[in-house]
Amino acid sequence: MTVDVAASAPGRGQPSGPAHPRAREPRGPGARKGGRGSRALLYTVLVLLALAFVVPLIWMISSSLKPENEIMRVPPNPVPTHPQWDTYAKAGRTVWPFFVNSIKLAAINVVLLLLFASMAAYGFARLRFAGKRLAFAALLATAMIPSMVYLVPQYILYRQIGWVDTQYPLWIPRVLTPVFGTFLLRQAFLQVPGELEDAALIDGANRFTIYWRIMLPQVKPALAAVGVLTFMESWNDLFGPLIFVNSPSIQTLPVALAMFQGEYFSQTNLMMAAATISVVPPLVLFLMAQRYFVRGVTMSGLKG
Repeated sequence: MTVDVAASAPGRGQPSGPAHPRAREPRGPGARKGGRGSRALLYTVLVLLALAFVVPLIWMISSSLKPENEIMRVPPNPVPTHPQWDTYAKAGRTVWPFFVNSIKLAAINVVLLLLFASMAAYGFARLRFAGKRLAFAALLATAMIPSMVYLVPQYILYRQIGWVDTQYPLWIPRVLTPVFGTFLLRQAFLQVPGELEDAALIDGANRFTIYWRIMLPQVKPALAAVGVLTFMESWNDLFGPLIFVNSPSIQTLPVALAMFQGEYFSQTNLMMAAATISVVPPLVLFLMAQRYFVRGVTMSGLKG
């Protein structure tokens, strides 16, 4: 019995392996319509979400340029009939000292917290010492304690050491207990290849040199993410200044915004102008660090 080898062997123009996966994908008009429909739905949802965030900002800016009686008009007019730009001059003169105080306080918080958090994160991520896991677990456990629980003992302690009516309670506890920043930076340090550290140790570099010159440049995106989040936390802090600060000369901007609201009268246009001014620094900072912020959150392993 003879076997036709030419008939059983694959031809020169025929593939001998399985068919390419792309050949099995449907390429009809129905598939193209389905892809376009899902993409259009996605874009519609994104546009609606963008409008949900942008409309309050537009309303705030528009209200800052209107007189008081036009703000409360029904139906509302989105565009001011006669823009009053002098509201920004009036609001700026009122909030400028508080604006400067908030900028200084936020800068202190960002710089010192990044320093302490990065050193603690490097120790937990790259160093070996007894009880490291237990110490890190205890650090994370402190974040589960509500701040209201220790508010009264904290106030009594600050009054005894003379910190009440100063800005020390607004930055020292924050920079010395950077739980979230330490966690995020530790995750970033863990993703740095260990060969870089080993090569530096072989070359004779000490631990601080490795931390400062080799490891920190590798986690710049995570540092940017922690810096932006720390700035926002300090910039928007209203509870701390209200409790621990009494003197107007060292008060912060969130407290100043409440000055435009009274029991019987509220200067809405001035309050909206001051709120618009207060939005500028965080917005500029986020736009400058947006690329690093997204990369930092991604490399740290955090997910929404």
